[in-house]
Amino acid sequence: MSSKFFAFLSRMKFINRWSLMRNTTLENTAEHSLYVSMIAHCLAVVHNRLTGAALDPCRVGMIGAYHDTGEVITGDIPTPIKYFSSEMRDAYKKIEKTAGVKIFDTLPPELQEAFDPLLHPDKEEAKIVKYADKLTAYIKCIEESGQGNNEFARAYKTIERELKDYRSPAVDYFMDTFIAAYRLTLDELSE
Repeated sequence: MSSKFFAFLSRMKFINRWSLMRNTTLENTAEHSLYVSMIAHCLAVVHNRLTGAALDPCRVGMIGAYHDTGEVITGDIPTPIKYFSSEMRDAYKKIEKTAGVKIFDTLPPELQEAFDPLLHPDKEEAKIVKYADKLTAYIKCIEESGQGNNEFARAYKTIERELKDYRSPAVDYFMDTFIAAYRLTLDELSE
């Protein structure tokens, strides 16, 4: 019997993000997930060094790669819609969970045990991936603003506040170390 798992995941490239906002550059869920995985890996490395924790950065990175797999069923529901009301938030959480189970169930049974920790991470790993997810949204706001798109100005301020409110040494390190470079041109990056 043929497994549908990776065929489902290959459709992530068709799901555009930020659908309620004018974008100068479209971003799909596959691109986003790759970027979340790289930043989550970095955050786990930094988290371990700053706190003495023992997270597996490669595992956290892979959790980031798989974090939005359910969107091949649900699509990318914009944050203002997801959190419009407590009823909608709760309903969407149920939908997300159902979609996640559906995707997981397409894995061959003999592989489910190996993939389970990536698709259902522990609390600390999930938190690091959430931080990476939020950082990619912040970076998107910087990139769009750099192109003169004021559509992202409010999201930029909101997300920046959320990142500070995390009070995460790893997030603070990433912000202090890497964020300024996102405002540079290619020529400036190459100097």
